[in-house]
Amino acid sequence: MPQDKKVRMAIVGLGFGAEFIPIYQAHPDAELAAICRRDKAEMDKVGDRYGIAKRYTSFDELLKDPTIDAVHINSPIADHAPQSIAALKAGKHVACTVPMATSAADCKTICDLVKSTGKVYMMMETVVYSREYLFAKDLYDKGVLGRIQFLRGSHQQDMDGWPGYWPGLPPMHYATHCVSPCLAILSKPGKPALAKSVVCHGSGRIREDLIPRYNSPFALETATFTIADSDIVAEVTRSLFDTARQYRESFDVTGSKASFEWQQVENEDPVIHTKSSTEKPLSETEIPKRVKVPDFAHLLPAPIQRFTKPAAIQDADHLSFLQGGGHGGSHPHLTHNFLMACLGDRPAFPDAPTSANWTLVGICAHESAMKGGARVDLPTF
Repeated sequence: MPQDKKVRMAIVGLGFGAEFIPIYQAHPDAELAAICRRDKAEMDKVGDRYGIAKRYTSFDELLKDPTIDAVHINSPIADHAPQSIAALKAGKHVACTVPMATSAADCKTICDLVKSTGKVYMMMETVVYSREYLFAKDLYDKGVLGRIQFLRGSHQQDMDGWPGYWPGLPPMHYATHCVSPCLAILSKPGKPALAKSVVCHGSGRIREDLIPRYNSPFALETATFTIADSDIVAEVTRSLFDTARQYRESFDVTGSKASFEWQQVENEDPVIHTKSSTEKPLSETEIPKRVKVPDFAHLLPAPIQRFTKPAAIQDADHLSFLQGGGHGGSHPHLTHNFLMACLGDRPAFPDAPTSANWTLVGICAHESAMKGGARVDLPTF
């Protein structure tokens, strides 16, 4: 794509997806060209609000539009893979909310299509662009944490009241928010860290009326996974129903010099634990210290920097934002990375194979839990 050409975007799904409209409209390298939603009345409300003329109730009709360069998919989980596959076959770049797919076969198909078409695929994983993750990654890259010894992710959420396909969903089928930072922090340009095998145990039991939908009884699933070419093991925990806990997407890094721990409760600050040494002895009370996490808006083009702030959330009543604190200012970072990938300025992160690996940790973890904790090797594409 020529560098002087704007990426002509279409957003598919306008619940959570509408949050990205003003970001694309403000980005200097994008044109928000179209929106798509099955419910025409609701779509028109959004289209009128943001002045978007081109509107589709049919995803298939949208894909026939030759003027659209890329689609940003925000539909229900079961639609992610079919819509991504159809869009790639239609010659469109694809950004898709998490997870990539619900099966290894669909993950492989998407990866194969990216390779054969040369189009960009990026799973829009919020946590690896959140200010807390960017802060921890910055500490690691600067050597403050020392050698990473262990990684832990946790995503606990009460999804009672969520519609449609959510009731009874196996916790690990929606695990990328806690898996992704554990792998992203170890990744280097051109060499993503990838999970190799996983062992998972289910714990507790959700109420009986929720179980038959997916034949999954567990209230909580906890997995440990190995990482290829690494001596580090990561642990992730997920819960969705019948577990008392405030919403928390969290990520902890245990290092040889210092460790980062995500805040326990919303609106608290995270903690840095500094290792005591003979050269610099610390008392037990001096080892932990709460720290203010900086914003990383300076990494973005000036016109979209304001969107890292909670005040810029256009639909603050949406459940995705009530439970999640605005996703840590990640939305403009995701938007910018995807657009730069479409323009050939940098690789997508995560790209298709990396997105598949992050997604497959959860798929294979639930398989392991259903087999009583048997080790499952992740497929590679």
